[in-house]
Amino acid sequence: MDRTVSLTARVRMPDGILLQLLQDELILLNLSNGTYYSLNPIGTRIWQLLQATPMQPLQGILDTLLEEYETSADRCAHDLLALVSQLEEHRLLEVVD
Repeated sequence: MDRTVSLTARVRMPDGILLQLLQDELILLNLSNGTYYSLNPIGTRIWQLLQATPMQPLQGILDTLLEEYETSADRCAHDLLALVSQLEEHRLLEVVD
C-alpha cells in the first residue's frame, strides 16, 4: 500500500481468513491466495486485541499494549503501525480511515 496508516485508523477483519493458535504463535491462512502467515507472540497479542475491539482506533490498541509491555510509546506505535501495514498489504485485514 502507498499510504501511511495512522493511530486514528480503524481496522476490520475480512472474510476468508482462517486462524489457528499453535502454542504462542498465530497461523493465518488467506483463502483468497492460499498463503499461510504466522505471527509471533506479540503479533498474536495485537491480533487478539484487534479482534476483541473491532473498529476501535489503533490508538486504543496502542494504549493497551503500553499497559501490558515495558516499551516506549514511540517504539510501540512504530511497531504496531508497521504490523498493521504488513497485514493490510497481505490482505489479512482492512484499514478503514
